[in-house]
Amino acid sequence: MFDLITIGRSGVDIYPLQTGVGLAHVETFGKFLGGSPTNVAVAAARHGLRAAVVTAVGDDPFGGFVRQAIRGFGVDDAFVATVEGPPTPVTFCEIFPPDDFPIYFYRGEHPPDLRVTPESLDLTAIREARVFWFTGTGLSQEPSRAAHAAALAARTSGWTVFDLDYRPTLWDSPDSARELVRQTLPLANVAIGNLEEVEVATGTRDPEAAAQALLDAGMRVAIVKMGPHGVLARTGDERVVVEPVEVKVVNGLGAGDAFGGAVCLGLVRGWPLERTVRFANAAGAHVAARLACADAMPSTDEVLTLLEGEVKR
Repeated sequence: MFDLITIGRSGVDIYPLQTGVGLAHVETFGKFLGGSPTNVAVAAARHGLRAAVVTAVGDDPFGGFVRQAIRGFGVDDAFVATVEGPPTPVTFCEIFPPDDFPIYFYRGEHPPDLRVTPESLDLTAIREARVFWFTGTGLSQEPSRAAHAAALAARTSGWTVFDLDYRPTLWDSPDSARELVRQTLPLANVAIGNLEEVEVATGTRDPEAAAQALLDAGMRVAIVKMGPHGVLARTGDERVVVEPVEVKVVNGLGAGDAFGGAVCLGLVRGWPLERTVRFANAAGAHVAARLACADAMPSTDEVLTLLEGEVKR
């Protein structure tokens, strides 16, 4: 039994090694494992969870790199397929700390991770996983959409987390994203998103109203990331607001994935809501203070050390 199975994007992040400079003027880059659901699995594995990712890569050198990196981070790659034709996606970003990180996806019209089919899934493993994590992006094309439907239909217990993960450039239209996200919400019991993402899911950017709408849609836990105002988390009878952890931000792009992996740890361990969100917030801050995403995912002890420093302030 896996503690966590994620499904969705994987690829290569090509990040500039110079900050505060546009891509047109960058001279050196670093190559890192990328893709939000893949990074979440890495983050969870860093906390000692048994994690796997369901995805696909191209039959090319970058596909080989992704497989090697996934295994190297302690994540099971048994559910990573290789498809002929489309190349493994690459993603570039620009880094303008503290809060401007433009991202550029080079995924083609139909990337490998959106070619995962229902027939390729290990539905028994997905059914038995303690946590199953999926994203809004995985609903954007077929056959990935059908694969997600099959996986969600297999879930009869445990935690099913919907990372709302709205990337406008990866959808045909905002209307199709809104429709599919809202149709899929009742198949999960945890939802996580920032203000833009919860607006797609619920029609409002107001954190309290959005959290309530997510609970009304069937969530047991609703988590709304409010940027500089922290994180709001709600259940049917509990409300928690956690303030941001102060760090010098280098690259904010991987913080949400570190947050997600830490939330999975809290769900598996049965932690109280406030402890889970506070720990996850610190995990995200740890990664925001570093350049890479997967490579920067913290261990449990590193998160606890950061939290102890916050208490002493």
